[in-house]
Amino acid sequence: MESRRPRRTREKLLLGPGPSPVEGRVLRALAEPTLGHLDGDFVALMDETQELLRKTFQTSNALTVTMPGTGSAGMEAACVNVIERGDTVIIGDQGVFGQRMQDVAERCGATVIKVSAPFGKTLPEETLFEAIDSHPEAKLVGLVQAETSTGVLQNLDAIAAKVHEAGMLLLVDAVTSLGGMEVPVDRLGLDIVYSGSQKCLGCPPGLAPLTLSSRAVEVVRSRKTKVQSWYLDLTMIMRYWEQERFYHHTAPVNMLYAFNEALRIVDEEGLESRWARHRRNAEALWAGLEAMGLTLPVAKEDRLPSLTCLALPEGIDDGRLRRELMERHAIEVGSGLGEFRGRVIRVGLMGSGSTANNVLLFLSALAATLRRMGHPVDVASALERAEERLDGD
Repeated sequence: MESRRPRRTREKLLLGPGPSPVEGRVLRALAEPTLGHLDGDFVALMDETQELLRKTFQTSNALTVTMPGTGSAGMEAACVNVIERGDTVIIGDQGVFGQRMQDVAERCGATVIKVSAPFGKTLPEETLFEAIDSHPEAKLVGLVQAETSTGVLQNLDAIAAKVHEAGMLLLVDAVTSLGGMEVPVDRLGLDIVYSGSQKCLGCPPGLAPLTLSSRAVEVVRSRKTKVQSWYLDLTMIMRYWEQERFYHHTAPVNMLYAFNEALRIVDEEGLESRWARHRRNAEALWAGLEAMGLTLPVAKEDRLPSLTCLALPEGIDDGRLRRELMERHAIEVGSGLGEFRGRVIRVGLMGSGSTANNVLLFLSALAATLRRMGHPVDVASALERAEERLDGD
């Protein structure tokens, strides 16, 4: 039998749209002894994980769990449990993941009222409010707080008030925001919020945190029809995460070890300190890029602190730029999606990857790569401006 060479995975700096770098203590947690998913020790870990997750979501919601799967599984779980065939829902689209939410809702049999904005822009509140007023029968409004395809941050304060005044539920995608900025679940009464383990929470991909308000839980419990997905059916998953511990699926035990450890790191740093770190490093990155004469297509007040879209200079090929960053500097960044494909790269500063050193390292590597590609930039000014922001100037 042919012997295989030992696997030697090259370490790379993950500065793309996810996954983000994972700390050693989280990786070590993955290697702890596997237990049965109904073992008393594992059940105790589930309880602690729920407590930590509620703190991270800033909520007291009883139904706060992790779903097996990535952020898209969280999106699907949110939709299939709350939406029934024939429902009307209003869903905003300012990028690829808003479009995906619309697609998932349509697959649930809903009539989807689409409210759109150009790539790189936030949804206009007045247009969304008009849709809410025009469709009082709508069950929910779905929005992406952190649009991963564009780096746009959608402010939710006024929207949440309008949605609840209309008696609707508010569904929020927080995949690229949870753990890196405020996700005000209880403050704004967000009804259904999902995220992903692999972004600002600093855990490997494979889990989707999810929280539902008591209003949303009542909607799930009072459905006229069964949830169309057996695997994502919260009426059964609730029984596993609650005291009953009813068997539903074999939980990804070692992934929950890692997730628990990642949430402990979030708790130790403190949410406000963590948000401030993500913001400070993002602003340093923006200052450095602008000092190079490069264009950021999203207005500063609308930018995510966890993910930045950078417009490519004329004549710079997206694929070659990303390939050279990887081959020469072992740095991963993301390509553009949707209308931004081939026009931007996406730079993530998430979780333990959001550091001052990574900002300066990326700016230096980007400047060297652009110079080799025939587009010289002023790296000295870029580093100076970034360091000024890092120093608080």
